[in-house]
Amino acid sequence: MPSLKEVKTKIGGVKKTSQITQAMNMVAAAKLRGAQQKMEDFRPYTEKFNAAMGSLSANMDSGQFPLMEKRDVKTIELIVVTSDRGLCGSFNSNILKMTEKLIAKYQAAGKKVSLVCVGKKGRNYFRKFGLIRQSYPDIMGNFQMFNARAIAQDAAANFLEGGSDAVSIIYGKFQSVAVQRPVEESLLPVQPVGGEEAAQGAAGDYIYEPSPTEIMDVLLPLYLNVMVYHAMLEVGASEQAARMTAMDNATSACRDMISSLTLIYNKARQAGITGELMDIVGGAEALKG
Repeated sequence: MPSLKEVKTKIGGVKKTSQITQAMNMVAAAKLRGAQQKMEDFRPYTEKFNAAMGSLSANMDSGQFPLMEKRDVKTIELIVVTSDRGLCGSFNSNILKMTEKLIAKYQAAGKKVSLVCVGKKGRNYFRKFGLIRQSYPDIMGNFQMFNARAIAQDAAANFLEGGSDAVSIIYGKFQSVAVQRPVEESLLPVQPVGGEEAAQGAAGDYIYEPSPTEIMDVLLPLYLNVMVYHAMLEVGASEQAARMTAMDNATSACRDMISSLTLIYNKARQAGITGELMDIVGGAEALKG
């Protein structure tokens, strides 16, 4: 059985850890409110933008727009969006595992894979694979639309130059405070949004000025910006939610550990007192004899 001093030291250490995890939980909860609000405010814009893209692109020939050009896919680029910091449970590892599976799947099919890592965690993990074409670490803590624009423009330029034949983006989608799931979405070539419903409702619903073709030339790059920024907002909110849950679980684990160590401490203390009483009784009996 450990000594009283050792157990008391452990209890003190666990209490300090509990204070840290509780403080991190409170900080994550405060940051989550702001991140979730930004994400929810941007979602309607994303939906309306996709609706406008569906109306415009439904009846157009994708061959006249370089960013919509379908090719024989030999090289696939994956934009992997993770957080810069850890201590958020399995949030980042789920994104990394999904990316690894996709890399293995594409390579097994004979396709070449390159990576664009947004966030330090993804960059640090995939650095050993030798597949990273571009990385953007240390931006997820305080990113703006211009960060998403730079990422989207780089991916589009590489696609237009023939460096990739298709681009997908992988990120953690915020579903609730308790659930954040990794998803993959196709980014390039840009596919007509809305399908048959958009095609049926496209004709005669709107009058475009200038022509739809000129509008599409402007909207296609903007669409990429919106998609990348949307993914970054989802990861920003998901990271804080995952960290809040992880720190809450860690605090609960600390409390359980303190209870267990306190029980051990009390047992050791009781055993010590019992031993001392036995010594006193034994000494008294020896004096009587």
